[in-house]
Amino acid sequence: MTTTDSAPQSAPAKKDPVAALDKLCKTAVTNGIAALRKVDADGAQDLDAMRREASDKPTMVVVGETKRGKSSLTNALIGVPNLSPVDAAVATSSYLEFEHGAEHTVQAFVPGNEVPVPLNPSDIRDWGTTLGQLPGGVRPPRRLRITHSAPLLQYLNLIDTPGVGGLDAMHAEVALDAVSRATALLFVVDSSSPFSKPELDFLIEASKRVNFVLFALTKTDAYPGWQRIRDDDIALLQTHAPRFANAPFFPVSSRLAEMALTMPPDAAKTLIDESKIAMLQHALINLGAKGSILNSSNLLRALRSEFIRLDIGVTEKLRTLDPDPQLTEKLKADKQRVIKLKRGQSKQSNMALRTEIQRARVEATSRLRTYVQKLQEELLAKTEKAGRSDIKNLPTEVDRALHALSVRLSQELDYRFKVLADRTLRQMFPPQELAQVIGRINAQLRMQSGSKPRREASGDNAMLVMSSAGTVMMGTRVVTMIGGGAAAAATGVATVAFAATGIGLGVAAAAFMMYKKKVSQDRQQAGRWVREVLGETRASLQEEIQYRFTEVEYTFNLALDDALEKRGEELDKQIAASEKALKQDNATRVKKKEGLMKRREAFKTKIKQVDEVLAKTKPILPQASAEG
Repeated sequence: MTTTDSAPQSAPAKKDPVAALDKLCKTAVTNGIAALRKVDADGAQDLDAMRREASDKPTMVVVGETKRGKSSLTNALIGVPNLSPVDAAVATSSYLEFEHGAEHTVQAFVPGNEVPVPLNPSDIRDWGTTLGQLPGGVRPPRRLRITHSAPLLQYLNLIDTPGVGGLDAMHAEVALDAVSRATALLFVVDSSSPFSKPELDFLIEASKRVNFVLFALTKTDAYPGWQRIRDDDIALLQTHAPRFANAPFFPVSSRLAEMALTMPPDAAKTLIDESKIAMLQHALINLGAKGSILNSSNLLRALRSEFIRLDIGVTEKLRTLDPDPQLTEKLKADKQRVIKLKRGQSKQSNMALRTEIQRARVEATSRLRTYVQKLQEELLAKTEKAGRSDIKNLPTEVDRALHALSVRLSQELDYRFKVLADRTLRQMFPPQELAQVIGRINAQLRMQSGSKPRREASGDNAMLVMSSAGTVMMGTRVVTMIGGGAAAAATGVATVAFAATGIGLGVAAAAFMMYKKKVSQDRQQAGRWVREVLGETRASLQEEIQYRFTEVEYTFNLALDDALEKRGEELDKQIAASEKALKQDNATRVKKKEGLMKRREAFKTKIKQVDEVLAKTKPILPQASAEG
């Protein structure tokens, strides 16, 4: 009798919980959209478009005060020295956007140019830093897009914010605008001292806009007491920005990581371990994997809103099957009121809308005047104290200030448009009808959003370059359900999804040339140039505000007319169903009710399934605190 030793059984491979959850979420999205398509093709089409446009790759914005080591850290994370220019005398003046690509390419996005300018990698210093030498007649770019084959960039995109200006109020506003559009913020501080006041002010404002923050504590090799600084920073966060008090801190040394690239393998491994860059890289890669789950979660929330909307619609149909003469009369009264509104819509809505537009225009123009006056005072004060190098760089400083102003004004107009639409509609419709009307208006705005051409500034303006796509008002169901969530929570109904596209504003190339020829080192001439540029800025923006509000009035009236037409058709169907129910026998009504009840139960089942998947994402995704 022979015996054989059985081979040891290998332990089953552990499943990656992040990958498993990612697959579960994507499957739920696919199944949900397929189910929605059977009952609402338009709603499914909107969600399909959102799924196509969304990227699973998160975007990480690197922000910090001047000389905190942002660019050195970016280079260390990507693993390429000097990819983002680093020098004691150099500060980056443009946003550097790093994306993955098989080849190393660079594109410069210059305001006023529709097509990006292709560059060589060696041109990054000239085009993206304060000491760069640009070709004659070319104004500085706002951002550079850099593709590289670095492994980290397969998982996420990195944006290195300009080092010029640090986190003063003007530059912080532009940085916050970039951060609010990104997945997460990598906030860079160094180990020499705790948070400064500008850093804390920035974080307090960021806590209102950012879902997830990581902190990089740089230069740990130069400051052995970095642990105490980290503890002080955490204590300051608990006091001033408690939402981020539990955010992770990663102590790193970019210098050690760069030195490791020049060392033999054994020595290099020691330096890499001491730099702790790998720990931060792994955290970012982990976030990259979760970015896909976050995207799917947003889609699932939108799906949930769609099924709730359909459930409400079925409930309304069930009501019409009960033989209630009073309900039929009420529906007829609602239809007559819609007809009356539609006939008098031009007069009534124009009166309401023009009143609100006039109020909003005065408020926006007054706010613009305050913005420009304050900006002029700040720039003139800097000019009076400026040295030769500061005067030389003044046009670039003014250009960045106009960028910040355009971001602020775009946000201001976006808010004003939402408020005036809400005020106007509430004067015309009772609360029970407001949600349906807003839904129809948003559908019409969605159809128009892709057809607006880019609008260039009018007139022979040698000092400014300004363009915009007009008031593109996006109104998909997805935007309404997600972007309008706060308003819906506050008012109990949805809100019109007005979203004014950003105004592009900056100093024109001709103004740069004029400054170079006429101003030289003369403070008085520099001050005169600043006044001239800001004078044209205010005039151009006042014209833009006038144009925006005129376009709002026209587009809103078209959308409202279409919404009233569709609402009338819906009421006709409900009246017909209610009158038919009065004539039908009980058995027929019961049979139809059973069909509708099954449909409503199917919608509730879908909502429950979505909720179960969303509940599983909570432990693994970065959660925004309820604290503001």
